[in-house]
Amino acid sequence: MSTPPLWTLELHAHTIYSKDCLTRLDKLQDICKQRNIDKLAITDHNTARAALQMAHLYPMWIIPGEEIMTTEGELLAWYIKEEVPQHLTPKDTIERLRDQNAVIGIAHPFDRYRRGAWRPEQLIEIVDLVDCIEVFNARCIHNEDNLKALAFAKEHNKLMTCGSDAHATPEYGKAVMKTHPFANTADGLRQALQDATREEQQSSPLIHFSSRYAKWMKALFPSLSPK
Repeated sequence: MSTPPLWTLELHAHTIYSKDCLTRLDKLQDICKQRNIDKLAITDHNTARAALQMAHLYPMWIIPGEEIMTTEGELLAWYIKEEVPQHLTPKDTIERLRDQNAVIGIAHPFDRYRRGAWRPEQLIEIVDLVDCIEVFNARCIHNEDNLKALAFAKEHNKLMTCGSDAHATPEYGKAVMKTHPFANTADGLRQALQDATREEQQSSPLIHFSSRYAKWMKALFPSLSPK
């Protein structure tokens, strides 16, 4: 009996519902077809509106997620059922996500330029409360920051993820997970991550200008932001 083909997962991606992204929802299917992405996690900044809407329409393709700014750093969550507000403490955010049985990850923990990065002492406090750590983020300008995350995850025996952190079309699929097919649930993803592999490619530092451009455009043309 032949083995089913592996799935390609993009676990960290943004849409026009993030303040620094202009990628429309109606473009996502074409992008995923071009990049051979089987499952796309929509993880907009501090909102799950697009993620929940798209997961309702396309439950076998979209993983509903959110990237949440806590009082200390950013968390990633997958298979959420409802939005979690920003600026809660890390433990309060994790508690709300646990109540939903969401998969919880720490985003780009050591990126030296990222407002959502974490201080080591804060990571130690929550590392046993999360499922996984993002050990490669394609937007990290210095790969040493990713390597530091990888070492931390290994030291604490945590599941590891990677993500493109895509904000612009060229970024989707830069860093993806390869997994065996799994049940379309949070527990299914947890199980799949146990033996998943990562395919990682760093984005050009110039890609950060796309985020600034998106912010400028939305400031000039408020109608670009979804209502």
